[in-house]
Amino acid sequence: MIVAGDDEHEKQILKEKLAAQFEMKDLGKLKYFLGIEVAYSKKGIFIFQRKYVIDLLKETCMINCKTTGVPIEQSHRIGSEGSSTVNKGQYQRLVGKLIYLAHTRLDIVYVVSVVSQFMHDPRERHLQVVNKILQYLKKSPGRGLLFKRNEKLIMEVYTDADYEESIIDRKSTSGYCMFLSGNLVTWKSKKQNVVARSSVEAEFRAMAQGVCELLWMRIILNDLQVACEEPMILYCDNKSVISIAHNPVQHDRTKYIEIDRHFIKEKLDSGLITTSYIPSGLQLADLFTKGLPTERFHNLTCKLRMIDIHSPA
Repeated sequence: MIVAGDDEHEKQILKEKLAAQFEMKDLGKLKYFLGIEVAYSKKGIFIFQRKYVIDLLKETCMINCKTTGVPIEQSHRIGSEGSSTVNKGQYQRLVGKLIYLAHTRLDIVYVVSVVSQFMHDPRERHLQVVNKILQYLKKSPGRGLLFKRNEKLIMEVYTDADYEESIIDRKSTSGYCMFLSGNLVTWKSKKQNVVARSSVEAEFRAMAQGVCELLWMRIILNDLQVACEEPMILYCDNKSVISIAHNPVQHDRTKYIEIDRHFIKEKLDSGLITTSYIPSGLQLADLFTKGLPTERFHNLTCKLRMIDIHSPA
């Protein structure tokens, strides 16, 4: 159990009441919990899963493998290839471990979402992609997320979509990442449920998911009695989508996303959310929608505050 708060006296009272009802031991400051490690410094709190990664590499006999700079190549064409099948149970267990690792390793979130689509019928090509993820993890097993203190409470979300990304069913991939006071707190990469008829439609569905995430986080903060006075900001790199979101006029090309359009428009009119255009080169959610070239990939991971405190100075 983790006990967190900003009032030491109240935390002590809570621990005493718990100890009166349950047999428990106070392990002190949080350092390790369910495979997630925590380190502290003057800059902030750092969470990572280095031991988990090393154990995974040992378990898969990849501890001495060659390394690679990115977990998946750009413009990949991964589908239901007719290559030979692999052990289904072993593949599912391995991908399951990678899904858990993605709790702190947001740099593998997109590729894990890709390989998890083939859990029912894994092939040799899919296992090769999984092995490439392990090769990437071997290069920097100690990478994790840094959380810094910030007095001003600001909620921001970046949303993006890769149109017709899947070569199997031509469905697009949505991605978003949300920041709270400049710290990355939630992120997601997911294939959309239906085929989008245009890139605008795909982007709009991703925007709707981002708005839902902002509203969910606002509810969490309200439950914690933390007031967020500033409007929540939604960043998008598609000017057409932003224009449609603010325009109340009916459009033929948006009839397939009417619910999403009215939902977003309602939140904009209420002043809860504001939209802001961001150039594609600064779109942080790119990391969650597609394979990227090495330089672009590492640039985005740095902007998302992914660091490795174990790397040589």
